[in-house]
Amino acid sequence: MVVMDSTPLEEKFHAVLFDLDGVLTPTALIHMRAWQEMFNEELSRHQDQSPYTDDDYFAYVDGKPRYDGVRDFLASRGITLAEGTPSDSPDTHTICGLGNRKNDLFTAVLARDGIQPYPGSRRWVHVLHEHGVAMAVVSSSRNAAAVLEAAGLAADFPVLVDGNRSKAEGLPGKPAPDTYLRGAELLGVPAEQCIVVEDAVSGVRAGAAGGFGMVLGVNRGVGGDRLREAGADRVVNDLDEMAEEMA
Repeated sequence: MVVMDSTPLEEKFHAVLFDLDGVLTPTALIHMRAWQEMFNEELSRHQDQSPYTDDDYFAYVDGKPRYDGVRDFLASRGITLAEGTPSDSPDTHTICGLGNRKNDLFTAVLARDGIQPYPGSRRWVHVLHEHGVAMAVVSSSRNAAAVLEAAGLAADFPVLVDGNRSKAEGLPGKPAPDTYLRGAELLGVPAEQCIVVEDAVSGVRAGAAGGFGMVLGVNRGVGGDRLREAGADRVVNDLDEMAEEMA
């Protein structure tokens, strides 16, 4: 665990690796509604199943690759489906088909309503730029590029490790540290000189497992205690706290 001292962050750390959903942008809200609609439709096919809730999202889905989230939640309800393939139609009754259905629901809402970054997150990104700190986005989402573009943040992050790159390069998803380690590698910064910023338990575990200089948890609902238990060195409620500290 990192030892806090009075040395300015920009002198101790040379890069910041951000998760996207729930850290830079409130896309978690769109994801949560899309998951809820998809899962409750699926649960209606099975007897004696209570509705999917936000607690299920945080316990089984948050921060994971899409198909892993489908598989893990259904397993929690004792439901087993065929895996299928990523090319399955959204109407196909498989793990991949349900994941694709959720993605269609998400992209429809994003296209219709757009997305704005959290003001505090935008401010810290600006401060980091001023201090010459390298930055990357590391996200399980295959929609990360579209979200960054919609939020007006695409130009701020020359390095993006998303679900598409992870699939192409065979990188295991969070809570494995591989995607964050790949982000650090692409920035050319050793892991011990990087800060990982996460709001999900699985993402915090990934940062803790990777030997990074600091794992910064952002409490967007999962709970500060849970983030610390997962390995966060520090927890804030909004990244404006970090911007204030470095301003």
